[in-house]
Amino acid sequence: MAAVNDMEKKLAEFKCDTNEAVCLKLVRFPEDIDDESTTFHPEYSHQLFGDDEVAFGYKGLQIQLYYSAGNLSTLFKVKYTARVTDTFDCVEPDDVEGKVREIIPAGFCCNTDDFISLLEKEANFRPFGSLLHTYKVHNVEAGEDLTYQIHKVDVSCPGFREYHERLQTFLMWFIETASFIDVDDDHWDFFLVFEKYNKDGETLYASVGYMTVYNYYVYPDKTRPRVSQMLILPPFQGEGHGAQLLETVHRYYCTSAKVQDITAEDPSENYVKLRDFVLVKLCLTLPSFSSEKLSQGFSEEMVSEAREKLKINKKHARRVYEILRLRNTDMSDEEKAREFRLEVKKRLYGPYRVSVCVLSARVSCRSIPVCDRLLLRSRMTAV
Repeated sequence: MAAVNDMEKKLAEFKCDTNEAVCLKLVRFPEDIDDESTTFHPEYSHQLFGDDEVAFGYKGLQIQLYYSAGNLSTLFKVKYTARVTDTFDCVEPDDVEGKVREIIPAGFCCNTDDFISLLEKEANFRPFGSLLHTYKVHNVEAGEDLTYQIHKVDVSCPGFREYHERLQTFLMWFIETASFIDVDDDHWDFFLVFEKYNKDGETLYASVGYMTVYNYYVYPDKTRPRVSQMLILPPFQGEGHGAQLLETVHRYYCTSAKVQDITAEDPSENYVKLRDFVLVKLCLTLPSFSSEKLSQGFSEEMVSEAREKLKINKKHARRVYEILRLRNTDMSDEEKAREFRLEVKKRLYGPYRVSVCVLSARVSCRSIPVCDRLLLRSRMTAV
C-alpha cells in the first residue's frame, strides 16, 4: 500500500493545469515573442482537456499559441522540462499536441524563425469588409488616443474564411460552451474590431475582437438578427470595445426596415450587463423615455418607439425603463421609492398572477361532477 501511495505521489508530479500551461500571445514585433508581459492564459480549457482541465505526463508544460496581431498567423509549440516516459516505462502522457491540432487550422508554424518572417508581412495586412465606425480610446501607458475601427464582413471577402478559422480558435479558451459555426450558411453576419496604429511610418492593424450574428426568418417578411458569439481579446478587455461593438452592430440593424428586433443566443451575465448599458444609452435619445414620461410608468408608447426606432423588444424596453426609472428616482424620498418598488413588483408578479388564475380555473373545473363537465363541454362545442 505504501508503495502504491508513493507511486501516486510521483505520478501526480506530472499533472499540469492546462489553463496555466496554455500560453497565448498577440505578437506585433519580434521582441514580443520573449516578452512574458504580453502572455495571457485561457479562462477555460475543458473542451480540449476535460472537466479537470489537467494534462498528464509532463513537468513544466508550456503550450505556446502565438498569433501575429493582425492576420493571426500562428506559431504552435509544445515545451516541457520532463516527460513521464523518462521515469516510468509503461505510462503514456496525454497527446496535448494532437488535441490542440484539432482546433487550429492548417498552415501554422512550428519554427520561431518562420513565424518572424510572417511578422514582416504584417504591414500588408488590411482589415476585411466595409468600415462601419471609427472611435478613439485614450491609452494611459502610451499617453495618447488610439484609433479603432469596426468592420462588417461577408464570408466571400478574399482571405476572410482563413482568417476567421484562426480567429475562432480563441472561443475555445474564453467562452465556456463555445462551438465553431458553419460559415457557408449565408445567414451569418460578421463584425470585426481592429486597432489602427503606426510603426516607423507604416500603418498597421491589430485584431481586437469580433461578433457573429445569425439572421433568423420571421413570418411573413422580417428577420430577427441574433447575436451568437462575441469576444474581445484579453489584451483589449476593460477598455470599452465591447460597448462600441454592440452599439455599432445595433445601429447597423436599426437602419433596416426588415429587422423585427435584435436578440442574443444564451447571453451570459456579462453580456446582459453590456446590453443594458448600450440599450439605456440608445433609449435616452427617445422622447418616450424622457424624465417626465418615466414618472408616469411603463407605457405602450415606450414599447412602440423602442421597437420601431431601435428594434428593441418589449421585454428589453421594460428593463431599460426600470433602469432609467431608478436613475431618476430619489430613493431617500419614501413615497417615490415605494412607487418604484410597486412598479417592479407589478412586473415580477405578472406571470405568477396569470399562473394562479389558470390553476384556479383548473381546480374549479375538477370540482364539477364529470357528467356536468361533459354537458358543459358539449354546449361549448355546439356554440
